[in-house]
Amino acid sequence: MKWLLPLGLAALAALFCLPCGLAGAVSGFPLSDRVVVIDPGHGGDDPGALGCHGILEKDVAMEIARKVALVFKEAGAQVVLTRDGDQDPEGRRVEIRDLPRRVELANRCGAHLFLSIHLNHFSEPDEYGAQVFYQQGAVEGKKLAESIQAALNCHLGDVGRRALGGDFYVCRHARMPAVIVEVGFLSHEEESRRLTDPEYQERAARAILEGVVGYFQGRREEVR
Repeated sequence: MKWLLPLGLAALAALFCLPCGLAGAVSGFPLSDRVVVIDPGHGGDDPGALGCHGILEKDVAMEIARKVALVFKEAGAQVVLTRDGDQDPEGRRVEIRDLPRRVELANRCGAHLFLSIHLNHFSEPDEYGAQVFYQQGAVEGKKLAESIQAALNCHLGDVGRRALGGDFYVCRHARMPAVIVEVGFLSHEEESRRLTDPEYQERAARAILEGVVGYFQGRREEVR
């Protein structure tokens, strides 16, 4: 993906600090009633962005999505992946431009959330940091995006990025709150290395979980 909220100059060290301690403070089974669709972006003949050192977005998105799926299952959620490697859930090779299939899967299984995992890329190699996108005008999507963004900023480093609305096919057609999580920039030399580090991927996955749990907690408080 190539989405960007421009940043001013910021210290690179800010991205990699842990201002809020280690991610993963979620305990128990806070998502035991929830069905969550996790969508690793691209796949098959669609590699997505090409990053530093020949890194393919589709591969890193899959690695992170698997870690997200694992921590969500540990939190009690029923997880559905839109692809596994280059195959869809029915074992067919993922086709280019198959966004309708992914959204239909989420709508068909009655998911409570749709999380699409991507990596960013920009022509300026100095851009870095995680960012979450939602469908403009979607109230719940915005709340979900802001909650995940806050957790990512807390645990991966706050460089000034905020959740951003726009027009995205998967978010527009999903019948549940849906967001696109750009975990970082493959076009940034240092961040691209971090994004392929299993420990960093795990930290990102747990931050996404924390944001989702916070979103649901906020909804429960609104009902009271």
